[in-house]
Amino acid sequence: MEGNRSRRKFSFSSLPYKKQKIVISLVFLFVPMLLLLTFTYLPATTMFKYALTDWDGISKTYNYVGLKNFNTIFADPKKYFEPMRVSIYYFIASFVQIALAVILAYLISFKTKFSNIFKGVYFFPSLINSVAISFIFIFFFQPNGTFDSILKLLGLEGAIRFWLRDPKIINISLASVSVWRYVGQNIVMFSAAMQSISPDILEAAEVDGANEFQKLIHIIIPGISKIMGLLLFLSISGSLQAFETPYIMTGGGNGSMTYVIQVVNIAFQNHRVGLASALALILLFICIILALIRKLIFGRKEA
Repeated sequence: MEGNRSRRKFSFSSLPYKKQKIVISLVFLFVPMLLLLTFTYLPATTMFKYALTDWDGISKTYNYVGLKNFNTIFADPKKYFEPMRVSIYYFIASFVQIALAVILAYLISFKTKFSNIFKGVYFFPSLINSVAISFIFIFFFQPNGTFDSILKLLGLEGAIRFWLRDPKIINISLASVSVWRYVGQNIVMFSAAMQSISPDILEAAEVDGANEFQKLIHIIIPGISKIMGLLLFLSISGSLQAFETPYIMTGGGNGSMTYVIQVVNIAFQNHRVGLASALALILLFICIILALIRKLIFGRKEA
């Protein structure tokens, strides 16, 4: 009898409850962790290795050159960091995007009937492929295109410009495309966060004589500060990584060259993958620093 008991098959249900939770968690985390390692950490490690070489992206062999690529970059920072200036337009646009999203989410959540329909309409652009959006706005901004026709209809012929050729306004045009695409996604997230605010607090504010602006500033915005901080960080880091829209619409020409477009051109046009990897690593470190700053600021507020 004792021998039969010792040979009894293992049963998951026989494990203690805490161990069952651990096993289930590990099973469900296995695939996401595998994908994360395969498509994030492994490429980042490989990129770091390439940053220490002179690989051209074609040959099977490459030479280790140590920190030579980084020395090249910091020896002429104006040349390699000049495209960062373009990110300022996307950086400013991210604040416009957040502000519009907060206002529209507030109006939709508390002041509008059929709010779910409006959320769907606003959210739809974020579902469209970047390539499709870029081609849509190429025709939208072209001379005598849709935007020019609208301005003519409004009697604003004098405001017509070469929206994708004039270096003074090209980045404003491209940044506005990003705002149009992502503002709906932010609206949905802000609206969901606003639903967690108790209606009793808003009703009490109305009884005390608070107007809509005061409720927005003193109740709504503090109540969604966590999600606002997260979306602001994503928008700022996204402004540094702008690529698809300017690359497809202008190819980085007429003063619209972004940092990532420069990295791609150096890697695949100039065949200097090692140097491009070093530039990409610098961008990665900048994003990590921004994440730490966000954690420091909002961590203190939460504490």
